[in-house]
Amino acid sequence: MLLETDRCRVRPYTMDDLDALVEHANDPEVSLMLRDRFPHPYTREIGVQFLKTQAAAEPPDSFAIDVGGVVIGGIGVHPGDDVMRHSAEIGYWVGRKHWGRGVASAALKAVVDHVFQEGRFCRLSAHTFEGNEASQRVLEKTGFVYEGTLRKAVFKRGKLLDARLYGLVNEDAMNRFKTAG
Repeated sequence: MLLETDRCRVRPYTMDDLDALVEHANDPEVSLMLRDRFPHPYTREIGVQFLKTQAAAEPPDSFAIDVGGVVIGGIGVHPGDDVMRHSAEIGYWVGRKHWGRGVASAALKAVVDHVFQEGRFCRLSAHTFEGNEASQRVLEKTGFVYEGTLRKAVFKRGKLLDARLYGLVNEDAMNRFKTAG
């Protein structure tokens, strides 16, 4: 997958991304609003393991957000299973130097459009943690709808936080999924 926007590219990760990945990911402010599977500190060893995992994934579920040929963030689409097999969770992050520049919104819109055109999923969902208004704005600008608050559902850095659930339904695919198994 290679998606071009006016602000960034979304593309597969390569081992050449290691230095930039670690530079942008190893920031406590970046990891603060992400799941614990995105660790802090984000070491070279963690970066190598992540890039190897992505190289072997078929199909890959995480992609680099690239500005000017340099990875500055990432975006992932994680399929549901069982009764949620036509849904996926989407998540993203951008290095602090690139916050407030519309990069996350551009990358998210490109990936959402691509995923819905592929036709694999009828619904995408995303969670934001309490206090992450910037990510909530990104989701809303991309068409996601606030669906509710999961009270004290997140334990991050010693605190219980609310999580806000956002969803986006591919209305164009509804009829196809009604008859799908």
